[in-house]
Amino acid sequence: MTTSHQSIIGRQPVVNDKQEIIGYEFFFRKESAGSDTPFAEDIQTCARILSTTMDEMHENWLLGQQLAFINVDQVMLNSEFLELMPAEKTVLEIVHQVDVTPEIIARCQALKAAKFRIALDNPQRHTHLEALLPLADYVKLDMREVDIATASAWLKKYQKPGCRLIAEKVEQNAQFKSLQEAGYQQFQGFFYARPENLNAKVINPSFEGVLNLLNLVSQEADNRDIENGFKRDTTLSYKLLRYINSVGFGLSCEVQSIGHALTILGRNQLYRWLTLLMVTAGNNSTSPALMKTSITRGRLTELLGEPFFDKKDRDNLFVVGVFSLLDVMLKVPMEDILEKLQLPEPIVDALTQRSGIFGPFLKLTEACEDANSDQILHLAEMLQLNPEKVNECHMQALAWTEKLGV
Repeated sequence: MTTSHQSIIGRQPVVNDKQEIIGYEFFFRKESAGSDTPFAEDIQTCARILSTTMDEMHENWLLGQQLAFINVDQVMLNSEFLELMPAEKTVLEIVHQVDVTPEIIARCQALKAAKFRIALDNPQRHTHLEALLPLADYVKLDMREVDIATASAWLKKYQKPGCRLIAEKVEQNAQFKSLQEAGYQQFQGFFYARPENLNAKVINPSFEGVLNLLNLVSQEADNRDIENGFKRDTTLSYKLLRYINSVGFGLSCEVQSIGHALTILGRNQLYRWLTLLMVTAGNNSTSPALMKTSITRGRLTELLGEPFFDKKDRDNLFVVGVFSLLDVMLKVPMEDILEKLQLPEPIVDALTQRSGIFGPFLKLTEACEDANSDQILHLAEMLQLNPEKVNECHMQALAWTEKLGV
């Protein structure tokens, strides 16, 4: 097996206080059981993998203003491969195992001069890293089991002009709000994707409109009925046409009417993009990070299943990925949502039990999102996908979502 097959990529979004994604931290793991730590002696491979991936993506990898946070140790800091990374979009996160010698400080100064940014890994617990504070663009602070008084003290200690603090391992929305009130502005963790208070029974009318359209399409209603469904809601018509004409669709001509859209896209494609619309319609209570995560889920689930399914089922995989976060978005239990949708049984099985023909692909997508290396490797092996293929699909899904411009 080649070196490039021996690592897998996980990711976590880094978001601002408006829950907009400002970058992703990428995690590289060895392909062996129980190896949930970054590379040590092989960390150069990480740089090579990501730089190669980003190079291959080229214009398709539209990070825009978003950044790639990469864990680096002593070996990688001094690695010749580091310069292959796109410096202005790369944040080098110096892990606590690094021995901060004068040589390391000089190397960090040189990297800063080359327009790389520097992040420090929990200097409050690993105080030897504080010698690098004058060079730090970001300081990451682990918020697990930390009270707000301590978090506020860290804010006073580490925040300075030119250096931003990132509260990481933030898993609950209540903690996010407390930290936000204390003055933190950047966060990492899946607090925005955790279900909370899923008691509401009323779905926003705009969502209801999309639900009706989805049902019309899935029941093979007449095109005129579907078109009339859109005409009842100008906003939905506008949003669908905007998405159809976005670069993500790759259409050669502009779609100017719903009738035109139906003709060009066909039912499967329309069904799939109504799924997208479901995520972006309604009131704007859904956080941008959650919206983007759900769309990336849809694309990644589809790409992972591409070798195994025909076009219609690939569209269903997309639906499974996107809809897997609908309960969190709508603050409605999944069972209540599914009662209103006439979805095929395999989709329902995947959404409710992570089972059936689509379930394992959704589970693999979620494992990539959580950087759960053991689960990624187990599921990839079960689905006969090598880690390199999973990585490739993962990066393509992120790029595709960026291209949609949501």
